[in-house]
Amino acid sequence: MNKTEKDQIKMKLTDYCERYGSQNKAAESLKGVSAATISQVMNNNWELIKDTMWRNIGAQIGWNAATWNSVETRAIARMTHILTDAQAFSNVFAVCADAGAGKTKAMEYYRDNNSNAYHLCCNEYWNRKLFLQELLQQMGRNSSGFTVGEMMEEVVRTLKQRESPIIMLDEADKLSDQVLYFFITLYNQLEDHCGIVMAATDHLEKRIKKGLRLNKKGYNEIYSRLGRKFVPLQKVNSADVSAICIANGITEKTAGIFFMIIPLSLKACQPQLSMVLSFPPASFNIF
Repeated sequence: MNKTEKDQIKMKLTDYCERYGSQNKAAESLKGVSAATISQVMNNNWELIKDTMWRNIGAQIGWNAATWNSVETRAIARMTHILTDAQAFSNVFAVCADAGAGKTKAMEYYRDNNSNAYHLCCNEYWNRKLFLQELLQQMGRNSSGFTVGEMMEEVVRTLKQRESPIIMLDEADKLSDQVLYFFITLYNQLEDHCGIVMAATDHLEKRIKKGLRLNKKGYNEIYSRLGRKFVPLQKVNSADVSAICIANGITEKTAGIFFMIIPLSLKACQPQLSMVLSFPPASFNIF
């Protein structure tokens, strides 16, 4: 890892610490990173900090060595509006969109640029304890030695003390029923105090509606607290792909070779681009 990359991580870490209010609180939100290490990074005492630690810090605070430029697509603009509304008015929304539409990128950007915004990327293996541990860590709170009940009380108490907080549950369709039921508790305890936004593919909508048909425990309460609706985002279209390509300097066909752009992954608005070089320039036209 070179000095330029370390400088970038330090700048990103400075913003991260400011968002949490102190280096100690920022350290509580990071896995495997002590307050002393953060202090060493901020004071340019880098000699004893290994590259693995730099990468660990960078990965958790949103730094990426890739230099893709992001674009505000229609879906990202709408998602940002939803998040802003939820935080300002303590509203609750469920957003459903295709994979790669920009849900995660919008939430990461919103988290990085707003106070008291907590983004959880959900996992299938989370049980109730792991879910609450992750939430408390994102809030900069230590959950060591707490029971599940005590962790929930700490979550509610802390959020009620903070100004206009918002919880963003990314890939919420991966949560088990037992963890998903926590949404009901969070809503009941934090109504008018905290915004909550779930984001997922349409699998979440299908799952909730199937649970309603089968009269499964908790599903009617979940659906009711979501306003009995799921908010869609616009699908990625050719204009969005073109804007991303142009923002990253891919704008022309040269030397008689056509660059056919195939977006393999538009997730986070940082597409991996495959360039197929076998077509003559007159065969296709993408811009």
